[in-house]
Amino acid sequence: MNTTDAKRVLETALICAQQPLPLREMGVLFNGALTADTLKLLLEDLQNDWSGRGVELVHVATGWRFQSRPQMREYLDRLHPEKPPRYTRATLETLAIIAYRQPVTRGDMEDIRGVTINSMILKQLEDRGWVEVIGHRETVGRPGLYATTRQFLDDLGLESLDQLPVMDTTAAQASMLDQIEFGMSAAVAGDEAAPGPAGLLVAELSDAADAGHSQDAPLTSLTATDPNA
Repeated sequence: MNTTDAKRVLETALICAQQPLPLREMGVLFNGALTADTLKLLLEDLQNDWSGRGVELVHVATGWRFQSRPQMREYLDRLHPEKPPRYTRATLETLAIIAYRQPVTRGDMEDIRGVTINSMILKQLEDRGWVEVIGHRETVGRPGLYATTRQFLDDLGLESLDQLPVMDTTAAQASMLDQIEFGMSAAVAGDEAAPGPAGLLVAELSDAADAGHSQDAPLTSLTATDPNA
C-alpha cells in the first residue's frame, strides 16, 4: 500500500470513529504492517493536509481525532443557539482544584476552598467521567485521593496535564474556564455556601467568560503543586 492510500484509510477511520483512535487501533487497519513511527508520520502529513480547513486533526489523551477549530465555534453554536446548563461556580472551583493539585482528598479541597464541599459535586464530576478515586491516603479514615481522568483531558482537547494553562495570567484563567464550560453538558444544583479564596476566583472567571473574558484575578492558591505530582 502506498502512502496516499494509507493516508486515505487513516483519514476515513478517524472521521468515522466515535472516539479518539490510539495508534494501537490504527495499526489494526493495516494488519500490523505499519510501525508506530510510520503511523505518526502519516498522521503528521494528514495534519498538514487539513491545516487550512475548519477541522483539524489533534492528538488528545486517548488517541487521535478530528475536531472543529476553536474559530468555528461561533458559527457552529448557531446550529444550537440554546445554551447548555452550566455547573455552579463551586463545581468549577472543585474541578480546578483537583486538576491542579491532584491527587487530593476532599479535606484538601475544603481547606483550599474554605467551605464544606457538597458530596453531590464530586458525584457529578465522577458521573461525568472527569474525576476518579485513584487510591487512599494512609491516615485516619483513609480518605480517597481524587485525580482527573483521561476523559477530562479528551473533553478539554488536551494530550496531557502538562498542557493545562498556567493559572498566573488573566488569559490563562479565562482559557481554562472556557474550555471546561465548553465541555460541559449538565448542571449541578446546590452548594450556595459563601466561597473561599478559590471560589472568588471562579466566580469572577465565570462572569468574565460571559463578558468576553475580562475582570479576572490571579489564581495563586492552586499553582503551588505540579499538575503531574
